Amino acid sequence: MSAPDNTLAGELFAPGVGAQAGPPTTPADATGVTPGAHSHGGPAPTGSPAERFTSTDPDAFGVPTGREETWRFTPMKRMRALLDGAASEAQLSWTTDLPEGVELTSVEADDPLLKGLPEPADRLAALTRQRSDGATVVRVAAEAQLDRPVTLGLSGNGSQDVVWGQLVVEVGAFAKATIVLDHSGLARYSGGVAVLVGDGASVTLVSVQDWAPGAIHGGQYDAVVGRDATFKQVVVTLGGDLVRLVSNVQYSGPGGSAELFGVYFADETQHQEHRLWVDHSVPNCRSNVKYKGALQGEDARTVWIGDVRIRPAATGTETYELNRNLVLTDGARADSVPNLEIETGEIVGAGHASATGRFDDEQLFYLCSRGIDAETARRLVVRGFFADVVQEIGLPELQDRLMRTIETRLGALPGLEEQPVEVSA
Repeated sequence: MSAPDNTLAGELFAPGVGAQAGPPTTPADATGVTPGAHSHGGPAPTGSPAERFTSTDPDAFGVPTGREETWRFTPMKRMRALLDGAASEAQLSWTTDLPEGVELTSVEADDPLLKGLPEPADRLAALTRQRSDGATVVRVAAEAQLDRPVTLGLSGNGSQDVVWGQLVVEVGAFAKATIVLDHSGLARYSGGVAVLVGDGASVTLVSVQDWAPGAIHGGQYDAVVGRDATFKQVVVTLGGDLVRLVSNVQYSGPGGSAELFGVYFADETQHQEHRLWVDHSVPNCRSNVKYKGALQGEDARTVWIGDVRIRPAATGTETYELNRNLVLTDGARADSVPNLEIETGEIVGAGHASATGRFDDEQLFYLCSRGIDAETARRLVVRGFFADVVQEIGLPELQDRLMRTIETRLGALPGLEEQPVEVSA
């Protein structure tokens, strides 16, 4: 995908545009922060597109119109089902598999644990925090070495009421754990997930969005990475009509490492949007982002926004973000916007890359020249495209299931096998 043109750059950097400007319906003060709200620590906003306004008050954000930077790619007509959703008693059905050393409990809305979580970054996340009326909490004991993943299956039953949910994962110091969130069924779901990684701990969070057609899912995922701790997040988005996930990472001590991986596959009329924010504010931390997506069918749409900020105190930072998109048919559209802001020259390295294109014709020709039919060749190319990210899950049964789903989706679109294989002379 080509770099943004001057018009887009002007929109991103224009005064008063972006999350740092506060709600569009509420004037910001001289610091760029809405009166009565705050930006969850750090220096005053600078006007960069990577700046972040946060608040637990939904009204502090105003009602989004779709013209705001944080909402301009989102299909607002479909998103209104969540943004305009009332408080409700609707719930998802839960199934759990909890290894020894794991506690599943709940806390009330006024619990100190919730008051210490990272704040919501948009109106929907603030509504979720307010209307969840507490949270479900997964606690992993300090120094625990789990013998299998913590698995939470969350399934919708088709209710038209919005399900509001908040999940907190607390992992004690020097523990090692894998948490799997497996979403399925039909629902209108707005959920928050906060992962608190203790010092020296190692945590993998896998979130699968395998919703039924018609489902709508909006969510904010927050990770707070402790001193010398390791956090890996793998997001797999395959199902649903509209999925919009915002993933945020911050560090509470030096030496932390965060890896954010993602796989998404959008079919006809699906909208899948992934927004990432990595805030390097302490020294000697590392982050790596790799998201890959494929699209097929009329009006399939994906959006990936990657924001990384290296603050002045974050010396010794090493960071890189990569997004690649594979467009399989005409009528599909992928938007990819990486942003990197560096406020200190004393870093190990920083960079980003983004590319969107069609099949590699040379790969297809090579396979076809060896007797493999075009449709099978395309499946092999797509499998290879996703393989390095899917294997980061580290759970063979789940990996195989997801790849089977992708291959089934590839064969479900009439005419895919008729797409021409073009080979340069």
